[in-house]
Amino acid sequence: MARYTGPKSKISRRFGVALFGPSKALERKNYGPGMHGPKGSRRKQSEYAVALGEKQKLRYQYGVLERQFRRYFHIASTKRGVTGEILLQLLETRLDNVIYRLGFANSRSGARQLVSHGHVQVNGRKVDVSSFNVKSGDAITIKDKPQSRRLAAKNLELTQITPVPDWLSVDKDNFKGAVSRIPTREEIAPIVNEQLIVELYSR
Repeated sequence: MARYTGPKSKISRRFGVALFGPSKALERKNYGPGMHGPKGSRRKQSEYAVALGEKQKLRYQYGVLERQFRRYFHIASTKRGVTGEILLQLLETRLDNVIYRLGFANSRSGARQLVSHGHVQVNGRKVDVSSFNVKSGDAITIKDKPQSRRLAAKNLELTQITPVPDWLSVDKDNFKGAVSRIPTREEIAPIVNEQLIVELYSR
């Protein structure tokens, strides 16, 4: 599946947020990229530019390209409830993100690779589609193969100090996780104002 493969630190510096996980480049240079970055003299952005920036941040955070992001928004807009919150829930319950949240990968891109290489099972069946949306009650397991467990164990060591969200449960010894419920907006704690994204697509 297509994905963004460009310079990640530059994107994080542009938005001033570590979109792809901890960034040493962002810590060293907490200003925008390019020759004018250190001056910090940016023009005032229009409302449209601000909303577009929010959308781009969310896209990059979850590793979703524009076409797929539009599809998520369309699904969210057809469901009953708050469109912005439903959009966040759809992104947060992607299988690659859930693997990342459970600690079986130390980044979303690493989780995507773990899924696409067939190391993950959902309810006992192999799922190699990273955009697969999990549901409440789903059981996620790392495949009972030496290579799969070895990869997951290595990542669990790297993520052991990272807390697992309350809407998920994990059994690290048996490489299992479960979705207790769909997360609320407060539990997702978005780095964007999703309402601006809703307004952007509603223009």
